[in-house]
Amino acid sequence: MPTGKHTAAGFTYIGILIAVTIMGVALAATGVVWHTAQQRNRERELLYVGDQFREAIGRYVNASSGIRQYPASLEDLLRDPRQPGVVRYLRKIYYDPITSSQEWGLVKDVNDRIIGVYSQSKQHPIKQRNFSQEDQDFTDKETYSEWTFIYKTPKFRQANIRARMNHATPTTPKPSASPGTLQ
Repeated sequence: MPTGKHTAAGFTYIGILIAVTIMGVALAATGVVWHTAQQRNRERELLYVGDQFREAIGRYVNASSGIRQYPASLEDLLRDPRQPGVVRYLRKIYYDPITSSQEWGLVKDVNDRIIGVYSQSKQHPIKQRNFSQEDQDFTDKETYSEWTFIYKTPKFRQANIRARMNHATPTTPKPSASPGTLQ
């Protein structure tokens, strides 16, 4: 028959096991929250870096004399080969915050010139809505690689805005045909 001394030790042991279990669950939950917070930070950084590339491509295009020309490589954004002096549109080729690599997917035009960049990550983004006006196309995308940071010329932007406005405005009903006319 157990004595009181052994019973107290058993309860202490069970209490310690319960405390360790609770701490393990709390640590696991903290890890999930921390991982989600880290991913959200990387998403914000990707949006910032992508915008830096987009703006640099825009400055490169607008610095063209005569025919507008996109860069042939990302290095052209570090030092414009068309200019006699040193002209920089980016300080450095940024790392992709999602993949931690300097390798970016390149969006090219028909002349094999770079018009934009994208992350090569196939990871699912947390952010799905409430993007800036420039990034509205990222809504409901399945992977980060679908977030393409493309420089759009002002002419393209104006056409896109008009198309959106025309799509958003209700169409007026056609007047009904008068009697005796073909429909």
